[in-house]
Amino acid sequence: MSWFAHYFQKNAKRTSNNMKYLIVGLGNIGSEYTNTRHNIGFDILNILAENEGLNFEEKRYGSVCTYRHKGRQFILLKPNTYMNLSGKSVHYWMTTEKIPLENVLILVDDLALPFGTLRIKPKGSDAGHNGLKNIQQTLGHNNYCRLRFGLGDNFPKGRQIEYVLGEWSKDEKDALKDRINIAIDMIKSFGTIGLQQTMTNFNNK
Repeated sequence: MSWFAHYFQKNAKRTSNNMKYLIVGLGNIGSEYTNTRHNIGFDILNILAENEGLNFEEKRYGSVCTYRHKGRQFILLKPNTYMNLSGKSVHYWMTTEKIPLENVLILVDDLALPFGTLRIKPKGSDAGHNGLKNIQQTLGHNNYCRLRFGLGDNFPKGRQIEYVLGEWSKDEKDALKDRINIAIDMIKSFGTIGLQQTMTNFNNK
């Protein structure tokens, strides 16, 4: 192989990898967790897949499907390792698909934000979230993008776990579809126009 051909092949591969994105929705597997606040990451990806006529397949460490949009390839991942071991699934699929860190987006619930509030950030602390905590421990840092979906804090003192693992209220369910659709728009934006512009366009909505 000539030097030029080798250079072209190497850069074509790098360009291809830069067009691949890993979108990870955090949640817990099992029917007892369906429709609970803690599974909003799963819910967002489920709606995206449903809208696009895609089906998830059970694979190693998660349910996976591929969504193509404007020349980009989005690998949608719902870890099956349970929340506390989410890092194992994230690391495996990053490595397997050779996806650079800057192309990884974690969808996560957040008690610190009012219900339905959406914030995309380039990095941050785990804020006590076990899924983020394990991802940070596995990767060795917290420099990964996350899309935070606000749950609010409408629960009595000491009842945080029950609230997070509880089902949405009627009022929340009525508003959920619109907020999930905005989250899906943010995912597409992240992969097409980049993190900074997505933050500018969406973080105050």
